[in-house]
Amino acid sequence: MSRVDVRERILEAAGPVFAEKGFERATVREICQGARVNVAAVNYYFGDKRRLYVEVVKRAHHPAGDPNGLLQWSPGTPPEVKLRDCIRAMLARMLTERAPWQRQLMMREMLHPSFACRELVQLYIRARFGQLLEVLAEILPADVPVHKRHQIAFSVVGQALHYHVASAVVEVLVGPEERATHYGPEELADHIADFTLAALGLAPPVSKAGDREGGVKAGSDG
Repeated sequence: MSRVDVRERILEAAGPVFAEKGFERATVREICQGARVNVAAVNYYFGDKRRLYVEVVKRAHHPAGDPNGLLQWSPGTPPEVKLRDCIRAMLARMLTERAPWQRQLMMREMLHPSFACRELVQLYIRARFGQLLEVLAEILPADVPVHKRHQIAFSVVGQALHYHVASAVVEVLVGPEERATHYGPEELADHIADFTLAALGLAPPVSKAGDREGGVKAGSDG
C-alpha cells in the first residue's frame, strides 16, 4: 500500500470521528482502528494529532480542492460587477456539496473555533476577505472609515453564510422548485449584491416583482 493510500485512509477515518467528538475527545487509537493502520501511522504521516486535525478541517472546508486562487478582472471592470463576482464565488464555495461529517465539523468549528480554525483563516480566508475589502473601497466614498468597511464586508459575508449554515431551515421553508430556480449561487449572488448596494444607497431598490431595477449584472466569472 502506498504512502498516499495510507494517508488518505487516515484522513477519511478521522473526519467522522473529529466531527462527532471534537478534537479533545477523539482518540488516535479510534481513528487508526477505523483506518486499519498502526497507531504510529498518525505521527509518521502527519506529525501528531493536532496536525491531523488541521488537515481534516482543511478538507472539510474545501472538499473540491485547494481554494487559494483570488478572482481576477480585466482593467475597467466596474466595482459593482466585482462585488457580485466575489459574492458568487463565496456562495459557490459555501454551497459545495459536502459529506455530512464535513458539514458537522465546519459547524463545530464555527461555534467553537479551535487552533485549526485560526490556521484556516490565515491560509485561505484572510486573502479573500482582503479582496472583498478592496472591492468595497472602490464602491464606497473615500471618507468611509476602515471599521465601517469591515462591518459592511462582514454583513455581506453573513448574508451568504446564512444559506450555508441554515440550509436545512431553508429547505423546510422554501419548496424544491423555488430553490432550484432562485437559490443557486448566481441567483443568490444577484440578490445579496442588489440588497447590499441598495442598503448603501448606491443602487435602486429591488422591485416588488423581485426584478432588479437598473442593477449591474455580473459580466465576469473572474
